[in-house]
Amino acid sequence: MKKWKQYVWLLVLVLTLGLAACANNAEPAKEIKQEEKVAEAAFPVTVKDAFGDVTIEKEPAKIVSLIPSNTEIAYALGLGDKIVGVSDFDNYPEDVKNKEKIGGMEFNVEKIIALQPDVVLAHASSAHNSEEGLKQLKDAGITVIVVPNATSLNDVYASIELIGKATGKTKEASDVVKQMKQKIDAIAEKAKEVKEEATVWVEVSPAPEIYTAGKGTFMDEMLTIIHAKNAAGDQEGWPMFTEEDAVALNPDVIITTYGYYTPNAVEQVLARPAWRDVPAIKNKRVYDVNSDLVSRPGPRLAEGVEEIAKAVYPDIFQ
Repeated sequence: MKKWKQYVWLLVLVLTLGLAACANNAEPAKEIKQEEKVAEAAFPVTVKDAFGDVTIEKEPAKIVSLIPSNTEIAYALGLGDKIVGVSDFDNYPEDVKNKEKIGGMEFNVEKIIALQPDVVLAHASSAHNSEEGLKQLKDAGITVIVVPNATSLNDVYASIELIGKATGKTKEASDVVKQMKQKIDAIAEKAKEVKEEATVWVEVSPAPEIYTAGKGTFMDEMLTIIHAKNAAGDQEGWPMFTEEDAVALNPDVIITTYGYYTPNAVEQVLARPAWRDVPAIKNKRVYDVNSDLVSRPGPRLAEGVEEIAKAVYPDIFQ
């Protein structure tokens, strides 16, 4: 009789443990279903673009980008396969060569509509010149997101997060911003080794119409990050200088950003007779950097900070 009771209790114990195991195994299934619901509920989503609130009804399957910076951000978020059209000015990454070109400042409305995108990524820097075209896209039932103009790194981070939210890539956007900040923070930390601040003249357009970068530009912010002085830092935006006024600033380093369309940009600056007594010329400290890395409001700006740091303080950053 005792043996029989032992068997009964053993059977109850086995059944109890079995049911508990089943219950435990059922929990993850519930969690997966909840996660699926969360994923499904991510759209519609509302974002605030340059002109107000925009609602995206469903996750975009096809995207057209009207400006290179938006394209670079989209690719960084893993949206390359969804991009069906880009501007004539797009040059990065390499894959943009395989995309349909939809025009430059004046985009081809009919061609964009024919591509049947769910979302068009426009930009505030050109939106006011293309209001009619953007209205036609909206009238055709296409969602248009106008990314705000960016004049600082924080603005760029916000642009990345905006595009990420609008396309279902919130986590990816957060990761891209985090990586940019980490790279820039590391450069800023290393820049603490700078003992004597260099004065830098940034030339974004050559003579006879010489333009430079003043306050409120990425270049000015980059120079601040690496502990360098912007020779035109008391000016706003993109001022034009006479050759005489530029020479009077007596910079230690000259950085040009137009080598992509001006052959031998560095050699031309070094050969200017009126500049021969400027320290940057005497010490042959003239460098050309990729304009896209220091002026295009996208993920590669972190690389731009590094390029500037290497040019201005090669002993510390090389």
